Amino acid sequence: MPATRAAAVAATSALVLLLTSCVDNAQTASVGKDVSGRDIPATVSPDTTLTVGSPELKVALELSGQIDKLPFEVEWANISGGPKCSEAFRAGALDVCSAADIPAINAYWTGLDTKLVAAKFRKDPLRYPVYELGIAPGAGIKTLADLRGKKIAYSPGQAQGALVLRILRKAGLTQDDVELVELASTDDVYPTALGNRQVHAAPIADVNIKRYLAKYGKDGATTVRHGLRDDPEHLWALTDSVSDPGKSAAIRELVEIWARARIWIDTHPEEWVEGFYVKDQGLSREDGAYLVERAGHPDIPADWDAAIRRQQQTIDLLAREQKREAFDANVLFDRRYESVGADAIEGTGEAGAGKAAADRTAGDAA
Repeated sequence: MPATRAAAVAATSALVLLLTSCVDNAQTASVGKDVSGRDIPATVSPDTTLTVGSPELKVALELSGQIDKLPFEVEWANISGGPKCSEAFRAGALDVCSAADIPAINAYWTGLDTKLVAAKFRKDPLRYPVYELGIAPGAGIKTLADLRGKKIAYSPGQAQGALVLRILRKAGLTQDDVELVELASTDDVYPTALGNRQVHAAPIADVNIKRYLAKYGKDGATTVRHGLRDDPEHLWALTDSVSDPGKSAAIRELVEIWARARIWIDTHPEEWVEGFYVKDQGLSREDGAYLVERAGHPDIPADWDAAIRRQQQTIDLLAREQKREAFDANVLFDRRYESVGADAIEGTGEAGAGKAAADRTAGDAA
């Protein structure tokens, strides 16, 4: 064997031996990199630039008059959520984005190294869930137990997919007890699939709940509350970005700005409905008011222990149900930013409900 080829084979073998907590060949030991020992500079250079995918944050800063007061440069990307942000992260075209809890888990499993740098929940998450289980006309589903033998829309790489697995677990069912129909949850795909009776049940969110019932309610369409927490909202960053001294300082400032913006949204509902839902998103004022009421109030905790425990429960569930390798949820969180958001809103009366309240609901995720 030529020496160069032998060297290449040896290098490849060494790399394989370094793989940890993975089921995909793309997963390497660099994923889950520990950055906790790296100092974040006390000040941020005004010349630092972050590319941020968070359309809601951009509009909130415009409406509150803070958009021109940022202490660094921001290039706004009109994207958010797991699939689009993952693609942009892989291309090196994004530093931070808004997402729920599942994208970071799937990123780890597919070799994309990222960190969660901010966390927001809902103060009364069971009263104000993000999703309800849409029920197709004539499906005969009134309780979660009635899902046995039914077709359920399922998107394995998205928050909706994880929720379906958690719902089945709560109902005492397994995947073998139902038929999971893989459908990407985009736009009105799930409501349409329900209305056409392509599936019997599907998790639907936000204004889609209202629209689905308005369109198909006369035919017998309903929704069922699942009674589980589904409220995580994060700022999600590329590990390369939080590893960079200049960008890590800018991300700390961004987390502060984000936390204050979440409180501004909560305390200015009329301005938010008009400025974001009506003018930016093109919804009616009625739909905007419905979404504001449904969102409840924000909880930005200073302690992430309970959030990490819930994330671990989700990782373990997905690993078991999707035949993947479980891993330690702590590797997904950059705890250097843990109290930044709560500290930024301290004294407003709107900070997180605290560790004790978080602990009381820590077991609701699985």
